Formats: sequence, structure tokens, C-alpha cells
Amino acid sequence: MSELVDRVDEQDRFLAVVDRAEAIREGWLHRVATIVCRDPAGRFLVHRRPRDSSRFPGQYNWLLGGAADVGESYEQAAARELLEELGVRAAPRFVLKFRCAGAISPYWLGIHETVVTTAIRPDPYEVPWHTWLTASELESLAEGPEFVPDGREAFIRYRAVGGGTPGM
Repeated sequence: MSELVDRVDEQDRFLAVVDRAEAIREGWLHRVATIVCRDPAGRFLVHRRPRDSSRFPGQYNWLLGGAADVGESYEQAAARELLEELGVRAAPRFVLKFRCAGAISPYWLGIHETVVTTAIRPDPYEVPWHTWLTASELESLAEGPEFVPDGREAFIRYRAVGGGTPGM
């Protein structure tokens, strides 16, 4: 099944609608929206990617999300992905956007955050395992080889802009 995305330029301006697989294969920039989930105690949700995933199978990540659909804003995509992957309705707050070199292909990455105060219902095909970690536990995990490399770069950038500080 084809997944259509907006191909964008170096300034994140729309160029064309393309197939995401082609964008990845050709190294074309497109948009990816992610969400950092925290609990009321400030811990981060961390999950293991499905072992049969085409990208980073079985690796740990602290970001939920995926490609923005055609014409969809980063914020809309983040909210949709949060509902699809965790069953949580929320309006994630935008934190930062950067051009990620990507371990597989480059893309624009929008990072959002939300505090989850309701029960989560993870989609087992997207989030087969999860736990809540403190910032120091997440930092230790992110340094390991089983952590999604793009997630590691995003964590460094998130912390650099003060992401996850009290009162978010």
C-alpha cells in the first residue's frame, strides 16, 4: 500500500506529493511528526519497536510518531499518531523542528510533547512493549546500541532546548 507524503525542500517548503518509500529511496526530504510522552511524575514513555518492523526492528525509542500525511501539519500528524499508537487524545505541544540526517534517509523532524494523564492503550503492532523511565534512565538507554539512532539525535536536541523541564 502506498503512503503519500509531501516532499519538501531544505527550508521545509512544499515541492510535490510523492510516495514515502520513493522519498526514502531517493533521499528526498519529507515531514515526520513525533511525540514525547511524559507521565505526571515527569517520566518518559519508552517503547520497543516491533521485531518485524522494516525500520529499526526491536530497538528502543522514546518518540512515537510517523510521517505527516499529505497536507497535514506537524501538530495534526502528532495528534493523529498519538491516537493511533497509544489510544490517547491530546493536542501535543510543539517543541522543535530540525532537519534530521536520518540513519536511513533525511527528513524534517517535528518534536512535540504531552503529559499523559489517562490510561494508554498501545497498538501492539506499533508499541509491543513499553515502560516509563526517568530522564537519567532514558539518557543511559539512549547511549546504547539498541536505541534508534535518530531518537538519540532528537533526545540531544530536545534536551538542548530545555525540553522536558518542569512546567512544560
